[in-house]
Amino acid sequence: MLIPATNRTKIDGIGLFTGQVGYAWNNILWYVKGGAAVTDNKYSTFFTATGVVYNQASDTRWGAAVGTGIEFGFAPNWFVGVEYDHLFMGNPNVTFPASNIAVTRSDNIRQDVDIGTVRVSYRFGGPVVAKY
Repeated sequence: MLIPATNRTKIDGIGLFTGQVGYAWNNILWYVKGGAAVTDNKYSTFFTATGVVYNQASDTRWGAAVGTGIEFGFAPNWFVGVEYDHLFMGNPNVTFPASNIAVTRSDNIRQDVDIGTVRVSYRFGGPVVAKY
């Protein structure tokens, strides 16, 4: 008899190590970016009917990141921006250690992450202008 089970993945942390290049005209900046990404993940498997967890594992994955964004200057030193990033984190095998309910097992867990960001920024200071 097969007992229904559910896998759950939780991302506890994301890091991006990227560079960007863009084009600016008037008060608008459009850019593309790329580089590396890292995620810290926790996995658990539980019985669907009862919610009782019987396997847990965790890992840190490294992958690639690509993205694009646009920023718009709407007042002196004020900017609003929208950005989209896609993380390619691969699909390695995750080994779940034995528990008092289950034996050791391994699952191939694919992970891609899509991130959307909206931000408002203020730039402090500005050019120093000498006055005589």
